[in-house]
Amino acid sequence: MSLKKFALIISFISCLTAPAFAQRDTVSLNTIIAKTAKYALSFPIEKVYLHLDKPYYSAGDTIWFKAYVTVDKHLPTTLSSIVYVDISNQDSIVQLVKLPVVNGVAHGDIILAPGNYKQGNYHLRAYTAWMRNFDSDYFYNKNITIGNAIQDAVNTDIAFSSVAGQPKVSAAITYKQPGDVLAGKKVNWSVTNATGDEISKGKGTTNQNGVLSIVLNENANVSLKNALLTTTIELGNRKESLNKFPLTAATAERDVQFFPEGGELTLGVRSKVAFKAVSANGLGLDVKGTITDNTGTVIANLESQHLGMGVFAMLPEDGKTYKANITFPDGVKTTYDMPRIKPAGITLAVYNNDPENLNVKLSANDPYFKANQGKGYYIIAQNAGIIYFAAQTTLDNQSYSATIPKSKFPTGIIQLTLFSERGIALSERIVFIKRNDMLNLSLTADRKAFSTRQKVKLSLSAKNNTLPVEGEFSVSVIDESKVPYDENAETTIMTNLLLTSEIKGYVEKPNYYFISKDANADANLDILMLTQGYRRISYRNILTAKYPQIYLYPEQQGLEIVGMLRNNTGMPMAKGNLRLQIPGKKIYAETMTDMTGNFKFPKLSFPDSSQVVISARNNPNSRNLMISVTGDSYQPATKNINALDEVANIDSSLKTLLINSKRQYENLHILKEVVIKSTSLVKKPSHTDYGTLSALPAMADQALSGERFKECNNLFQCLPSMLLGVSVDENLLYFTKNMSNTNRMPIQIFVNGKPVDYSYLGSLRGADVETIEVFKSDGLSSINQNYQSDGIISIITRKIQTSKITFAQLQDMLPKGNLLTYNAQGYSIPREFYSPKYDPLKQGAFGGDLRSTVFWSPKIKTDKTGATSFEYFNSDGKGNYRATIEGMDADGNLGRYIFRYTVK
Repeated sequence: MSLKKFALIISFISCLTAPAFAQRDTVSLNTIIAKTAKYALSFPIEKVYLHLDKPYYSAGDTIWFKAYVTVDKHLPTTLSSIVYVDISNQDSIVQLVKLPVVNGVAHGDIILAPGNYKQGNYHLRAYTAWMRNFDSDYFYNKNITIGNAIQDAVNTDIAFSSVAGQPKVSAAITYKQPGDVLAGKKVNWSVTNATGDEISKGKGTTNQNGVLSIVLNENANVSLKNALLTTTIELGNRKESLNKFPLTAATAERDVQFFPEGGELTLGVRSKVAFKAVSANGLGLDVKGTITDNTGTVIANLESQHLGMGVFAMLPEDGKTYKANITFPDGVKTTYDMPRIKPAGITLAVYNNDPENLNVKLSANDPYFKANQGKGYYIIAQNAGIIYFAAQTTLDNQSYSATIPKSKFPTGIIQLTLFSERGIALSERIVFIKRNDMLNLSLTADRKAFSTRQKVKLSLSAKNNTLPVEGEFSVSVIDESKVPYDENAETTIMTNLLLTSEIKGYVEKPNYYFISKDANADANLDILMLTQGYRRISYRNILTAKYPQIYLYPEQQGLEIVGMLRNNTGMPMAKGNLRLQIPGKKIYAETMTDMTGNFKFPKLSFPDSSQVVISARNNPNSRNLMISVTGDSYQPATKNINALDEVANIDSSLKTLLINSKRQYENLHILKEVVIKSTSLVKKPSHTDYGTLSALPAMADQALSGERFKECNNLFQCLPSMLLGVSVDENLLYFTKNMSNTNRMPIQIFVNGKPVDYSYLGSLRGADVETIEVFKSDGLSSINQNYQSDGIISIITRKIQTSKITFAQLQDMLPKGNLLTYNAQGYSIPREFYSPKYDPLKQGAFGGDLRSTVFWSPKIKTDKTGATSFEYFNSDGKGNYRATIEGMDADGNLGRYIFRYTVK
């Protein structure tokens, strides 16, 4: 029976009409719509997507990116004017950049200095201040793998072995140097969990093939999931090479989960049940099996369709229980209990195989129908709190069905929810709507064949259907022979803004659902919708007015400097005059404090690490005034939700890029013959220069040159990520191996021989550092006993040249409360991508241009004709080049296009 008694009500837009529904308005439905609309208006959803020049990098590279910041229907944001991009390693921020957002876009870069970026997997994030009020899972999150062929002279490869059902897990690590295996070398290793607690450790020696065998885990109660294996191999003369390996793939744990459509199985109602099987590394695992009842009768067969996911149908019967009998690819068989069955209920089913319509079906079993016959029910379909469809009916029959035109919805995820007349969400389903309404982009070249170092001109055409559009785009051209990549696993403007930013949890190979020519791709996407939890909008919270707590407001006026003006008794000063100046930048501003002494300098724009001077001298009794500034707050490092993308064997997986990176580095660092006329030994500063630290061991356990910190603007942020085996907890530093100890003691920090708190490092820049030494033992001193510490960090700053000054000069140097000078974090200044220009008549030596990113531009804009063009020169690499262009127009329409050509 068709659903003829549904009425369509859309909030703030014209009412929908459909033949299957009859109008009937109720206050309850209007209340749900009004409260949902109020929520969407009060808490708009911002998103950030980064278009990167390539998917992975080597140390010495630069990450070039363009940020697309959207709100609501992917429109260029008008909410935030600043975007933050940071990169972290485990629990420490390595680098952070702040960029201005203009018309919804920004662009910048992150230099991967070899000294700062050890080989490993890093977490790249992008977000606005407003987004920080909500779950960090909805930030732009991406795993970035960085190889280091410059500093890591040792190549490694790790393989795991285990027996299913047994906790014992072994690892075999092969150590090599170019042209030779590292046999007979001593190796120290340790395993730490996600919180930094040491699970196990040991020592070993590589065999004649350079292989070290390790038993990682013999305790069934200890999980290696999200754990990290760290090894240090001794190379002689105290040289050591450190390598880290994620252990996600090490365990024998496998799992199968079941997801009934609508949320629960209901007795007597035939339902679709999706399932997902994952292997030890958390990735999809293809399985086969059967569903049997308690009599042993097979009631359904199942088999994975894509990446371990599949779907089957079953009809739960009274008095029966059900099990899933699963067979894994290696022949191991496991039995799982099926989800519980509701004795009475109503379910929502959606069929998305019709290109024009969504088919919706409500099914109530007999006990539920008898108890609720004649009561009202509602269906609401929304995305990001924007309601696109709403309808109501009364429960007059056990089964209803209807069609909803897909033209009502935009491309992307739609959440359909079935409500009782009391506003209780009973069943829920998400679907992905494909409207084929993406921008039509195309790139064409000025010739068919290309040679190395030849000039290339590409023309861009952008259309919405057949109409030309003005838009903002970015383009990357890479040499695919140096950067091979699985296109199905790519992060794109479509996969991010339309899919992964809308649902929580990891999505494996998201681009498959957008580019695959597989006839079952859309069906597999619908199975993904069934297996992926979705609760970005909680109706329970909306209807009970439990709104998110807002502690950061949108930054709509650019950079701001805020603070308070007080007198020398600490009382706030109302109506006080303040003047701001940034010397050398010709930036001046004036403001006045409010009645509580607070002040704000809005709409500022200045580069990072600018010296800011704030004066309160233009006030009566100004000598008795004090200025304080509220510093920037930072988003702490968060868990990498895409940790399953981490690469364990970086040396082999990134082999072509790392070989090329090594060649580039050698080309730039060819030693030339020099004549040494005289020599002089300059004593390097060390802890022995300070009496307090002189009894420490002569050799530090770690010693780092200040050069490694020169890109660091705040030592408080950078230091933990630069030190080995050190973690942060509640503004104290600890050795990671001690983090699990209940009686642990922190590391004591000394700056130029004086004890300081960890928070003191916020006042130091990396450029101020001469050297940093780390000691696990306090030697013959009694520092650990005196300071109740476990370990010492000695930081020595660069010496400042001194000269005699007059008394008047000394007075000028003394701090004055009515004058405040400090370094403020402004906008990072984007660099221009260097694209060489070759003269065909004056070709130099070939083979030297080894760029993997051949061209990058974040400033591609089409005019009213929907067209533009750009030019660049090929490098010396031969093979396939790939040009990728992405972007959007002013109406939030997204587009992406890939153009390939061959260089001979």
